Amino acid sequence: MKQRLATGIIAGIFFLALCLLGGSPFKLLILLMALIGYYEFVKMTGVTPFGAAALIGYAGVALFFLPWRSLHLPLEWDQTALIWLVMLLLAAVTVFSKNRFSIKEASLLLFGTVYAGVGFSSIADMRGSADGHGLFWTFLLLCSIWASDAGAYFVGKAVGRTKLWPAISPNKTVEGALGGVVIAIVIAVIFAAASGGLLGIPRAVLIGLCAAVVGQIGDLVQSAYKRVYGIKDSGNLLPGHGGILDRCDSWIAVFPFIHFLMLLPS
Repeated sequence: MKQRLATGIIAGIFFLALCLLGGSPFKLLILLMALIGYYEFVKMTGVTPFGAAALIGYAGVALFFLPWRSLHLPLEWDQTALIWLVMLLLAAVTVFSKNRFSIKEASLLLFGTVYAGVGFSSIADMRGSADGHGLFWTFLLLCSIWASDAGAYFVGKAVGRTKLWPAISPNKTVEGALGGVVIAIVIAVIFAAASGGLLGIPRAVLIGLCAAVVGQIGDLVQSAYKRVYGIKDSGNLLPGHGGILDRCDSWIAVFPFIHFLMLLPS
C-alpha cells in the first residue's frame, strides 16, 4: 500500500507539473506514454515487441502526434491515411515473412497502433487546443474521469449489490457505475460554474456523462484484454499500479470520444 501511494504521488506530481507547463514537454511525455502503452499491448498479445512488424506500429503511434494539417503537404494526409498505411505495411510483412507473421497478428498490431496512437495523441491535442484554454479542457476531462473512478469505487463499496459485469471485472457494481456517472456530472458542472461562461451547464452535463460512461467502458475493455491473456497488469512500470495502459485505459477512450463528438475545441 505504501509503495502504491508513493508511486501515485510521485507520478501524479510529475504528470500534473508537465500538464501545467504544456507545450513540447507535455507532448513528449504523452508520446512516451503512448509508445510504452503500445509496447505493453504488443507484449500482452505475445507478438515480439521489437520485431519488424512491431516497429511499424511504434512509428505509426509516433506519427499520430504530428500536426498533419499545419504541415501543408501536397497529399490528402490525415489519420485515415496513416491507419491505411500502417495496415498496408503490416499486411506486407505477412507476405514477406511467408505468414510466419500472420494476418491475425497484423490485425492485433493495427488495433494496438490505433488504440495507443489516437488515444494518447488526443490528450496532447486537447492540451494544445487552439482556443488557448487547453489546460481547462484537459483538467475538465481528467477530473471528470477521476471523479467517475472514485465515485464508482466508493459508492460501490458502500451500497453496491448488483454485479455490473462479473465475467470481466467481478468487483464492479451497477450501483457503483451509476454513482460514478452522477459524481462525474457534478464535477463537470462545477467546472462550468467556475469557467466564467466558457462552458455552459447543459454541455457540462453531457461531457460529465460521456466521461463517466465511456471511461468505464475503457476500463472494462482493458480488463477484458487482460482476462483473455491471463495477466493481472499490462505492465510493471508503476509499482503498485501496473502499467501505462492500466492507469490510462479510461483516458484513451474518453479524450478521442469527446473530440469526435466535437464537444470541446481541438
